[in-house]
Amino acid sequence: MIMRPGQQLLLPANPAFIWASLLGALLLNMAPNMAGLGRAAWMPDLLALVLVFWNVHQPRRVGVGAAFVFGLFMDVHQAALLGQHALAYTALSYFAITIHRRLLWFSVPSQALHVLPMFVAAHAIELAIRLIGGGLFPGWPALLAPPLEALLWLAASIVLLLPQRRAPNPDANRPL
Repeated sequence: MIMRPGQQLLLPANPAFIWASLLGALLLNMAPNMAGLGRAAWMPDLLALVLVFWNVHQPRRVGVGAAFVFGLFMDVHQAALLGQHALAYTALSYFAITIHRRLLWFSVPSQALHVLPMFVAAHAIELAIRLIGGGLFPGWPALLAPPLEALLWLAASIVLLLPQRRAPNPDANRPL
């Protein structure tokens, strides 16, 4: 793949780190419920964020099947209608893999703007399934979750790519 001018060359992603970050995001999503606080409607879905990140950066390792399984885990944990999160994560993963080559050409803030409509669509899918299933509308603060997830894209890009960054070691014989 041809790189943008000024883009840093990254080491290959460690599969153990990829899956550990996904499991960590799953646990962070589950933490408010396990602490007895309940999940607020405005809270960003960290698992969806990390899934999209790895779908964009490693589409051959984290695909639609992984998104479906993690969605089922979230459905069971939140006692939601079975398939609600699974469908939303699967659609989100599909769209992320579809645009991953295009998305990597943009800067990180521009990437955040490009993933924002995907997060809005995923939350709309979850809300539609919840309402069709007879659930209650979570309230207008739920509209804050997709923009927060897009803002967290900036932090995720720094934190999740940190193990892949090469140490700056310029050398006359090795300019990379």
